[in-house]
Amino acid sequence: MTDKPLDGRVALVTGASSGLGRHFAVTLARAGATLAVAARRTDRLQDLVAEIAAFDGHALPIPLDVLDPQSVRDAVAAAETELGAINILINNAGITLPKPALDIDEAEWDAVIGTNLTGAWRVATETARHMARMGQGGSIVNIASILGHGGVTRQLSTYAISKAGVVEMTRALALDLARDNIRVNAIAPGYIETDFNRDFFASDAGKAMIRHIPQRRLGLASDLDGILLLLAGDGSAFMTGSIVTVDGGHSLAIA
Repeated sequence: MTDKPLDGRVALVTGASSGLGRHFAVTLARAGATLAVAARRTDRLQDLVAEIAAFDGHALPIPLDVLDPQSVRDAVAAAETELGAINILINNAGITLPKPALDIDEAEWDAVIGTNLTGAWRVATETARHMARMGQGGSIVNIASILGHGGVTRQLSTYAISKAGVVEMTRALALDLARDNIRVNAIAPGYIETDFNRDFFASDAGKAMIRHIPQRRLGLASDLDGILLLLAGDGSAFMTGSIVTVDGGHSLAIA
C-alpha cells in the first residue's frame, strides 16, 4: 500500500480553520490529497496552508459561510476552478451551544440547526451536484456525533438534534446519490480532546465524564485518522450510508 493513498485526489474540508477540521486537512494532505480548506475567515487558514506547504502539500484557502447559500456555491466553484474535480468532501463545519433546552431562543436554535444540519446539507448537495456533473463520482464524509444516536448530554439537546439530523441526512443522501457513484458516509466521534475542551476535561466535572467512557480516556484527533482515510479513499468503495462510531465504547455505556 502506498503511503500516499489519496495522491491525485482533491478534497474540500469545511470548518478547516481550527479543531478537527484543521486536523482532518493535515491528515488528508499527508495522504497526498490536494486541498481546498474552507472557513468563514480565510486569515485563520494561513497557518494551516503554511503547515501543509512545509511538507510539500498544497492547500487553497477559500472563504465559506455555510449559512449563506451563495457562499457555498462560490466556494465549490472556486475549488473547481483552481483545483479541478472535487473527489472528497469532509463536511465538518459545526458549532455547539451548551445551554438548557428551555433557555434556547429561536435565534440560537436557528444558528445551531442552520450551521450543523442545514449548512451541512447545503454543502453536501452543492458538492454532489459538482461531482455528478464532473462524472467521476466521489466520497462525502459528514461529521456527526454519538449524541446523534441518543444518550443526550444535558445542555446539548439542540446540538444532539442537529447531529441526529446529520445521521439521517447521510443515509438519505447515500441512497439518492448512489447511482452517481457518490458515496455518503459519516463519522460519529465521541469525546475528542481539542484546544477548546481541554481545560474542561481537566476539571472535576470533565474527569467524571471521562469515567463513563469504557476505555477511560478521551479520544485524540489522531484516533479518527484511520476511519477518515478509509471513508475518503478506495478502501470504502462498497460503503455508503454507513455511520461509523469512534468513541472508546462510550455509546455502549449510554445506550
